Amino acid sequence: MAKDTIDTGTEDLLAHEEDGVVVITLNRPKARNAMSGEMNQALAETLEYAERAQQVRCVVITGAGGAFCAGGDVKGMAAGRGSGDQGPTLDERIHSQRLNQRSTAGRMYLMPKPVIASLPGAAAGAGLSLALSADLRIMSENAFITSAFARVGFSGDYGGSFFLSNLVGSGKAKEIYFLSDRVTSEECLRLGIANKVVPAEDLEAETMALARRLASGPSVAYRYMKENFNRAAMGGDVIECLDLEATHHVHTGLTEDHRNAAKAFVEKTQPVFKGR
Repeated sequence: MAKDTIDTGTEDLLAHEEDGVVVITLNRPKARNAMSGEMNQALAETLEYAERAQQVRCVVITGAGGAFCAGGDVKGMAAGRGSGDQGPTLDERIHSQRLNQRSTAGRMYLMPKPVIASLPGAAAGAGLSLALSADLRIMSENAFITSAFARVGFSGDYGGSFFLSNLVGSGKAKEIYFLSDRVTSEECLRLGIANKVVPAEDLEAETMALARRLASGPSVAYRYMKENFNRAAMGGDVIECLDLEATHHVHTGLTEDHRNAAKAFVEKTQPVFKGR
């Protein structure tokens, strides 16, 4: 299937659609794909499109030039502070940051479609948080993660403390944040941060094979699987999670996808999922 380019309005973020997958590329390679205002705005808009578009069944986010994302543009921040511009108030800055986090990392985590983060190289700071907000992470053997926040006197943003704690536990998450050391792809695999580590030259092919597999899967079931896991991660008690699972299980049992898949199982054929 041909790749259909998505106009993001900026060269800082590239996107295209193929085989039911939206591929988003953070594209500031000279800055290791550090976030810019244009990138964040385009990312929010592209993610909203991917969530709303019925034909899109999986999302991939990656980075150009051998890195995933270095997080916030620290050099740009330092230059901006010396400009003498009064800028927004503290309250306005906090509110703007909250909105941006919700529309990027928050949307990736909550959207009812599988999201894959494909890491060709470093994911640091807010870039790490973006990667953690995805459902699955596939890493090049050359890639690594680092919170980096402590090294520049930040406490952390984009939900990384929540996402990482749920993956590795509070104690290990605090270690990764407090020390800001590099964590190799092999260690990420051992800790459960990475789902798969592959040779650098195979990363794109392996990522798209996984994305296409998910895009051809039971999208209604994936929607409710993801909500079940998110409810558990966000503190749902056992009765709440049991009841939610029961509701979703019965609901998916009434779908055309389930009926077709059950028939294919009996007939020992491959099911075709239509998302309804």
